[in-house]
Amino acid sequence: MDPVTQYNRAITRRQLFNHVRNGVGAAALASLLGPLAYAETISPGTPKDLGLPGLPHFNPKAKRAIYLFQSGGPSHIDLWDYKPNLNLMHGKPLPDSVKGTQRVTGMTSGQKEFLVNAPIKPFKQHGRCGRSVGSELIPYTAGIVDDIAVLKAVNTEAINHDPGITYINTGSQQVGHASLGAWLSYGLGSENENLPAYMVLISQGTGKNPGQPIFSRLWGSGYLPSEHQGVRLRSGADPVMHLNNPDGVDRELRRDQLDALAALNTQRAQTSGDPEIEARIAQYEMAYRMQTSVPDLADLSTEPDWVFELYGEDARRPGTYAANCLLARRMIERGVRFVQLFHRGWDQHLSLVPHLTNQCKDTDQASAALVTDLKQRGLLDDTLVIWGGEFGRTAYSQGKLNAGRDHHGRCFSMWLAGGGIKGGVEHGITDDYCYNVVDGGVHIRDLNATILHQMGIDHERLTFKYQGLSQRLTGVEEAHVVKEILA
Repeated sequence: MDPVTQYNRAITRRQLFNHVRNGVGAAALASLLGPLAYAETISPGTPKDLGLPGLPHFNPKAKRAIYLFQSGGPSHIDLWDYKPNLNLMHGKPLPDSVKGTQRVTGMTSGQKEFLVNAPIKPFKQHGRCGRSVGSELIPYTAGIVDDIAVLKAVNTEAINHDPGITYINTGSQQVGHASLGAWLSYGLGSENENLPAYMVLISQGTGKNPGQPIFSRLWGSGYLPSEHQGVRLRSGADPVMHLNNPDGVDRELRRDQLDALAALNTQRAQTSGDPEIEARIAQYEMAYRMQTSVPDLADLSTEPDWVFELYGEDARRPGTYAANCLLARRMIERGVRFVQLFHRGWDQHLSLVPHLTNQCKDTDQASAALVTDLKQRGLLDDTLVIWGGEFGRTAYSQGKLNAGRDHHGRCFSMWLAGGGIKGGVEHGITDDYCYNVVDGGVHIRDLNATILHQMGIDHERLTFKYQGLSQRLTGVEEAHVVKEILA
C-alpha cells in the first residue's frame, strides 16, 4: 500500500474510541448475528451456515464425512490385496521388470537384494461378496466387507511421509495449501453454530513404533479464510487449548470482553479491508460458544455399555483410537461437517509381524464399529467414511524377511463406506506382486474428487483466487470421479 492511501485510511486513537463508545452494542450484535445473516434453521437452536452461494452444485449423497486417516502407510499386501503368487515367491528376488526404475527411500537405497516378502498372515474370504482379507489381522473389518468399497490401485508420486501425507490431504506436496476439510468447510459451511465445521482427533498406536510426526498444516486452511481450519480436540481436561476462561474471568465478563474486542476488530476491518479480521471475529465467537458445547460433546459417560462393547474397552480411555471413533460419531450427530482422525504408527520398517499386528489390533474393532454404529442409527446412508493412509508398503522386505517393508506409492489400498458408495465391491487391479497398477488406477487427486463429488461438489468448480491463480483441491492436472464404486 502506498503511503498516501495508508494515511487516508488511518484514524486517530480518539476517533477510534469515539466509534467504540457509540457503536459497541451494534458491533457486538453484528459479530453475533454475522454467521446467521445468511442462515436457515434446520432444527431448534441449530442454525445452518449455508457456505458459498450455489453450493452444493448438485444433490449430495453425503451430508458429512469421517476420514479415518492411518498415518504411516498401511500394508495393502498384508491386509487387502490378495496375491497367491507372493507365497510362491517368498524369499526370492523381486524381478527387475517389476521393480523397474522406481525411486526408493534412503532406507532402501543401499540394499543389494530385494527379496519378496509374502503376507505375514493368510488371507480368507468373507461376506456375501467373497472378499479376500488378511482377516487374522483385521477380523472385525473383515466382518463389514459387504458394506465397504475397496480401492486396490490408489497411487501417488510421493515416497516419503511428509510430502505424502501433505499431498493426499491438501492436493500438493508443497506446504501452504488448504486441506480437504477446510475446503469442505469453506464450500458447504456448518450445520451447527456451536461446533466447527471441521474437527480433528489424533491418536498413537500402542506398539513400539512411534510413527511420524503430525503437523497442524494437515488440517490447515492455507490461503482460505482461517476460520475454516480444523479444530483439534485433545484428550484430557482441556479438549481445546485456551478455550477455558482464566481464573477470575466468568462467562459474563468474557462476553463483555468479546463485545469490546469485536468492536475494535470491526472498526479495523472497515479501515483496512483485511478479510482475516472478520475470520478472527468469527473464531472468537466460535470459541465462546464451544465453552459449553465441547464439554458436552467430550463427555462419554452418557453412552450405554453396549456401545463400549461395540467399539472395544479402549473407547473408555480418552485419546485412544477407539475413543476418537466414538467421538467422531458424536460429532457428526451434532452437525459437524467433516471429522478427521489421524492415527500414527503404520510405518513398519522393523519388526513387521509384531508391530503390524499391534497396529491392527488398535484400530480394527473401532473402525468396523463406527461403520456398524452409523448403520444401526440410520446415519451411514448420508455419512461418507474413508479409511487409508498416504501410501502403501513394498512387496520386498527391508533386510531380513519379515523385518519390515519400505514405502510404496505406486499402488496401495483404501476403503470407503456409506454416503452413496456401493458396498461389497472392489475397484482396481495390481500385478501379481502388489507392485504396479494393471487397471483401474485411482490417483489421490481422483480420490479427493470422489469425496467432493459425494458431498455435492464439482471439484473443478470449487476454487479460490490466490496469487493470480484459481486454486483448487485437485490442482490443475486431470482428476476423475471414481464412478465405478458409486451406488
